[in-house]
Amino acid sequence: MTPAVNTRRPLPMADHVRGKRSAVTCELECANACLGAECNTSANEDFRSIASAVFSRRALFGLGAAAAVAVAVGVGRGAPVSAPGAAGIGGAGIPSGRPGRAGLAFRPIAPVPAEVDAMTVPDGYAWKPIIRWGDPLFSRTPAFDLAGQTPEAQAEQFGYNCDYLDIVADPSGKTGVLVNNHEYVNPQLMFPPTQDASELRRRGDVYKAAQGMSVVDIRRRKVGEPWSYVVDGGRNRRITVETRFELTGPAAGSDLLKTSADPEGRWVHGTLGNCAGGTTPWGTILSGEENFNGYFAWAADTPQQKRYSASSTTSTSTGWEKYDPRFDAHNPDYVNEPNRFGYIVEIDPQNASSTPRKHTAMGRFKHEGANIHVASDGRVVAYMGDDERGDYLYKFVSKNRMSGSRKKNLTLLSEGDLFVAKFSGDSPASEITGTGALPSDGAFDGTGEWIPLTRGGKSAVAGFTTEEVLVYTRLAADAVGATKMDRPEDVEPNPVTGKIYVALTNNSRRTVVDEANPVTGNRYGHVLELTETAGHSGTTFGWSVLLLCGDPATFENAYFAGFPKELVSPISCPDNVAFDSAGDLWISTDGAPSTIGYGDGLFKVPLTGDERGHVQQFLSVPRDAETCGPVIHDTEGLVFVAVQHPGEDGTFAAPRSLFPDYGSTAPGDVATAPRPSVVQVYRG
Repeated sequence: MTPAVNTRRPLPMADHVRGKRSAVTCELECANACLGAECNTSANEDFRSIASAVFSRRALFGLGAAAAVAVAVGVGRGAPVSAPGAAGIGGAGIPSGRPGRAGLAFRPIAPVPAEVDAMTVPDGYAWKPIIRWGDPLFSRTPAFDLAGQTPEAQAEQFGYNCDYLDIVADPSGKTGVLVNNHEYVNPQLMFPPTQDASELRRRGDVYKAAQGMSVVDIRRRKVGEPWSYVVDGGRNRRITVETRFELTGPAAGSDLLKTSADPEGRWVHGTLGNCAGGTTPWGTILSGEENFNGYFAWAADTPQQKRYSASSTTSTSTGWEKYDPRFDAHNPDYVNEPNRFGYIVEIDPQNASSTPRKHTAMGRFKHEGANIHVASDGRVVAYMGDDERGDYLYKFVSKNRMSGSRKKNLTLLSEGDLFVAKFSGDSPASEITGTGALPSDGAFDGTGEWIPLTRGGKSAVAGFTTEEVLVYTRLAADAVGATKMDRPEDVEPNPVTGKIYVALTNNSRRTVVDEANPVTGNRYGHVLELTETAGHSGTTFGWSVLLLCGDPATFENAYFAGFPKELVSPISCPDNVAFDSAGDLWISTDGAPSTIGYGDGLFKVPLTGDERGHVQQFLSVPRDAETCGPVIHDTEGLVFVAVQHPGEDGTFAAPRSLFPDYGSTAPGDVATAPRPSVVQVYRG
């Protein structure tokens, strides 16, 4: 991209097609991480022997601190959509070979071709948005005006690309609060091209206001009905790139976090790349700062910089570095500014005036999110994935225990110990062929160890100070020999069973396989199931591959926990996971169009009994969109998803989607623009 003129350069589509996403999404969301060299160049099996030579303190730390719309449907009842000319799932021409079990009853939809611009839900269900990009949160806020966006208006309107979502009902069940992340923006869909420097700067401030998070009051007439959002709700709030955050934990105040604007290293303006998240037992919301590196112009000329971004950059898609010095890490006054992003953020949705916090004790990497389980000893355990090829799975164990005091619980994530996972398989290496064919014992499985990076709040890694472990966490994890994974995204404990589920989206460039990552060129991704063998605050676990994703019609070794593969819905690129009241797994996807040719969607997967592994597609999102969230309130017959980047490959003048309003096609008409939205699906 050339930010100065707000036009798009030719994109290397072939490489992206091998991966999981649209080329546009890759450039805007993750700064083309999948095209560059892998950040993790460690050889963990012999890393300890070379750590002192290659990563001495001096070597490491002495160098400075989308075309016209094809199909459009309005809000309303859904129906299965079948690919033209396809035989259907299992070759039977039907959405599923057998019905799903009790719970949220639905007949699975057939896979929807990637080019269809429709929100598709099961027969008997309907959908509608709760809130869309640009919807005003306050009566004083202007209504959304596609042709007249301003920073001031956007700072009080619902933000852009929506990702992590939760719907938290109050005790009455008739009111509640919606919290949503806004991961990144797409300038080509928000504005027409321009070469005017002052206009580009003004737009840059709109981009700042469109990212971050939204907290919005919601209400309904009675329990079980769909929700509406509340203008002027007492909890309504926008958190943006300019919101003030407090740094907590051992690295707060470190020289590695100080800038000329914050000589104490304790306060940060803004949050960036907010992807998935989690909701704590004490009612706060956690958000993961993921692809923060793409917002900075930086040199990537030191080991610690290279480990977070393998290539140097002089410009970004937002253009902020041209007028805001803190986004130009070439500037010696702000060389540490990128070190102030990449954390787990905690906000209190009940208090619109509270100061959000960034928890350094939980490490710095490309956090997809964080999800908490309360261990049997009362400590809280947060599970986290680092979403990059060849990076790691982590968990954080609090120092203190949950109590009846919300005030005390609000400090739990500021102190504790950080661990990284090392996996071992139980099959001979010769049986892990890279094809996905099961070994002779019939399963990809084994044991694992949580290796400490901090103990008692202090460094547990030789050659690293505590601050270095927590700011350069990837390097510390390299040094202890963690297992390279295929892009660990959402990692969540099952609230019914306590087992942990890990969504590994894909890694099309994997060449060396192991039993936990058993497919060479893993385009479709897989899901792991972990069982803590010494309690959730312990250091050992067992694991197995639950799913090897893909379309069974084209990937013969696709695996669904032993369930007959001819009866499942095709699924590719698992991203976010959630659970219903029965403990069944729900998976949202990001990348199916470029890997199996179908739109991304939401899938239910039972985990016990005869139905274990029976993947069933519940919905499909519109053209170019990613399915985020999700939230499953199955006892009320409600499912919620955040629909991110609909029509991503289009332009302001030629949108590829009209979701969610499906209105006129007159340029500049509000209904012309694809609007990322939070959608609820209900029985209709």
